[in-house]
Amino acid sequence: MYNNNRRLDSNFHGGRRGGFNRGGNRGWGGNRGRGARKIVSFDPSMFIKKAEISKQEPEKIEVYQNQHAFVDFAITEQIKINLVHKGYTEPTPIQDQVIPFILENRDVVGIANTGTGKTAAFLIPLIDKVLKNPDTRVLIITPTRELALQIREELLTFSQNLPIYSSICIGGSSISRQIERLQRRPAFVIGTPGRLKDLNDRRKLNFAHFNTIVLDEVDRMLDMGFVHEIKKIIAALPEERQSLFFSATTNKKVEDIMSGFLRNPAMVVVKSRESKANINQDVVSVRGKVKVDVLHDLLIKEEFQKVIVFGRTKHSMEKLTRELDGRGFKVASIHGNKSQGQRQRALQQFRENRIQVLLATDVVSRGLDINDVTHVINYDMPETYEDYIHRIGRTGRADKTGTALTFVD
Repeated sequence: MYNNNRRLDSNFHGGRRGGFNRGGNRGWGGNRGRGARKIVSFDPSMFIKKAEISKQEPEKIEVYQNQHAFVDFAITEQIKINLVHKGYTEPTPIQDQVIPFILENRDVVGIANTGTGKTAAFLIPLIDKVLKNPDTRVLIITPTRELALQIREELLTFSQNLPIYSSICIGGSSISRQIERLQRRPAFVIGTPGRLKDLNDRRKLNFAHFNTIVLDEVDRMLDMGFVHEIKKIIAALPEERQSLFFSATTNKKVEDIMSGFLRNPAMVVVKSRESKANINQDVVSVRGKVKVDVLHDLLIKEEFQKVIVFGRTKHSMEKLTRELDGRGFKVASIHGNKSQGQRQRALQQFRENRIQVLLATDVVSRGLDINDVTHVINYDMPETYEDYIHRIGRTGRADKTGTALTFVD
């Protein structure tokens, strides 16, 4: 345990386990009075785990040998120039395997963790497809606004100096402006299921007009309850289409969507450690201490270079942001009370290392892809263990090792 003075077993083991209810109050395994919310209990041992990196591991995971360089792909020369400008030289394993299938107009299933380069794996060949066939229209569906915006950002980079027009359709932004952009018939439409369904219901977006579709992070979309929206969209697609399907995991729900969506797909599975296996997990005791002081003492350590701090409420994270800013830390916050523009500015500052600490609620724990996050700190306990897994998954990405710390009383 980080800065451990005493073991916590006496508080968390035995007949009563300490926990937190959904209102954020301390509870002890039952309801307190009428109207009390259900208590969510955690054993701190769930938060203590070393990254699974051993001398034997290289023998278990075979080192992938690339079959292509980017110059080998039959794509437009300007795309290759843009890739060089972005610093791309060798494809990642999923790019190396997926790009040729997409160029052949095959349906594709890609099973890979976030951070393996899957966005470029589908964008690069689809940009080329649009350039060579202007009638191509691409619909990309993602689980979160943040991921949609990241995809749009990469699309703009890869299509620089090319006649590619795109539109983004997400909640939290002006729907009238999105409708206006859709009237220009963009080649790429990137959106979240709820907003796309809304635009379709208003007859401003016709799914039958898209002959290429990408479902990205399908497992996460299903976790977030978008199964009916996805099925409705799939049912409205044209029979003749190219369908691309990406997910970090597979289960029966994912396979059900897959079977109704794809035709004779090429299957690409990229082997890598699960994101949890790349993360050193530990707890930090704050018993009897001022919580923000404990956080301060961690953030001044040299190794805490790029940190996401998670809390339960928008108000508490905004208050903590002001406190840390007053102490001289470079910080920003992202939560539901922030406008889409404010959230994007904060994310951009964090990506570019202009701030050290990003404070967030669970609104960004899913789908956020930022390179080189050294630490995730659970300043407040998550409501569920699933929320915990999604939070800590912001570090230890693309086979790098990260650290997740959880504050406990």
